[in-house]
Amino acid sequence: MHAGRESIDCASMSVAGHPQARSYVKSIVLVVVLTFSLIATGAVAQRAPDTLGKIKAAKSINVAFSGDSLPFSYVGEGNKPAGYSIDLCQRVIAGIGQAVGEPNLKINWIVGTAAERVQMVATGKADMECANTTMTQTRLKDVDFSSLIFIDGGGFLVTADAPINRFTDLNGKKIAVIKGTTTEQRLNAAMKARLVNAQVTTISDGSEGVALLTTGAVDAFAGDKIKLIGLAAQAKDPNKFAMLMEDLSYEPYAFALPRGDAAMRLEVNKALTKIYVSGDIEGIFAQWLGKLGRPSGLLAAMYLLYAIPE
Repeated sequence: MHAGRESIDCASMSVAGHPQARSYVKSIVLVVVLTFSLIATGAVAQRAPDTLGKIKAAKSINVAFSGDSLPFSYVGEGNKPAGYSIDLCQRVIAGIGQAVGEPNLKINWIVGTAAERVQMVATGKADMECANTTMTQTRLKDVDFSSLIFIDGGGFLVTADAPINRFTDLNGKKIAVIKGTTTEQRLNAAMKARLVNAQVTTISDGSEGVALLTTGAVDAFAGDKIKLIGLAAQAKDPNKFAMLMEDLSYEPYAFALPRGDAAMRLEVNKALTKIYVSGDIEGIFAQWLGKLGRPSGLLAAMYLLYAIPE
């Protein structure tokens, strides 16, 4: 056994002393160095995006928004974005402009569905989005989010004369829901959990949902409650519609931002904090949501919790 161990050691020594062996070892070391260099280069390539630098260089900002989510984000008079989220967004953009030294940033508004907006931010087509987008763990895989801007709940819009008073009454009925939204996921989960056998019809936008409900093609339209109220208010006869009292889900809204860009997120959250502590939020809420009453205790607490100290 000793001889075997000694022969191995001698072989190792003879190889180490051989010129070709030394050349071979150098080659291995070179490969290792190059490998680590490539890894380091890859790490640099994956460095956090510099959205603020991009905005400063372009003197403009690309913002995704919803075109049909009254009172949060919609196309208003003069074909311009309007709503609660848009008012917040305008103030946030002003803060970003000050941060990059460009107070008169040009805003390029890009309309899209929730799924499209998140994708626009994830791919860099949009620098941020301002609408009624729910922050979820799934979406956090692709984008970051600002501090919360609102808390809503999912629910159902039905016709006022329909014999539907609770979720379980939708068994055997047809339910419309916008494709790619968190409501679609939660509706399917709720139906499975509560053994509600309903036919789900996916649609492209809120207007389509109201139209299907009006004609009787579906029995209910699932979505974020306040958005549904806004859609009903825009209908020819708002009195034809009613909201079920039962909640479907919890929906925390925030602005989607480029993933991994801490500097951009900081400026957005600084601007939101300023809105929350200055009292501006009271006027914005009163303008767009005042008809629903004062902010709920939960929403008031949210404003307080996301007023981040310096």
